[in-house]
Amino acid sequence: MQYRIEGGSFPVVICELEKGETVVTQRGGMSWRTAGIKMDTNTTGGVLKGLKRTLAGNSMFLNHYTAMIEDQEIAFGLSFPGEIMVYDVSGGKDLIAQKNAFIACTSGVDIDIHFNKRLGAGLFAGEGFILERFSGNGLVFIEIDGASKEYNLAAGEKLVIDQGNLAAMEPTVSFDIEMVKGLKNIAFGGEGLLLGNLIGPGKVWLQTLPISGMTRMIGTGTGK
Repeated sequence: MQYRIEGGSFPVVICELEKGETVVTQRGGMSWRTAGIKMDTNTTGGVLKGLKRTLAGNSMFLNHYTAMIEDQEIAFGLSFPGEIMVYDVSGGKDLIAQKNAFIACTSGVDIDIHFNKRLGAGLFAGEGFILERFSGNGLVFIEIDGASKEYNLAAGEKLVIDQGNLAAMEPTVSFDIEMVKGLKNIAFGGEGLLLGNLIGPGKVWLQTLPISGMTRMIGTGTGK
């Protein structure tokens, strides 16, 4: 399968399918397609697997689009202005991403939830508690809110973030939650009560305009 990304700050990924090739998306995920593509909707892995996906913000049923003839196209867009990240999970290179990140994937990719087992993240939940995990073989397309910034953390290297700025990470990166220290910092710093800790080794992808931050900005009239 070939693909191209068009559209600047409001991008779509256009997948070019040959006969027999399939791409998968969640309910309502398609933007447009040519006429020679067949749609099949199912739970993809069974009802339990479908229910688990809903915890990560996806639909229980997935749509499988298969080209019935040569030279077909299908496009998938974003729910929020940003970027489309393409990642190949083949060879055991799993990817963990934020809730609601999934756009589409090739048919060999497995979509599951990832529970953050670290005590802090588990107790305080938030964006970092239930994530999405992609494995198997093939390409996955995920949504980045705003622009993206990639870091390659060394073993033990730590990056402190607002939880909503985490877009994706490799499974080797650990993610935990810590409380902001100091009463004045909590009361007047505007960073909230909790921050996220990303600890290497591995790659992480951050996003500059998370939906959670946009919601705060609209609610308070500020960026925080």
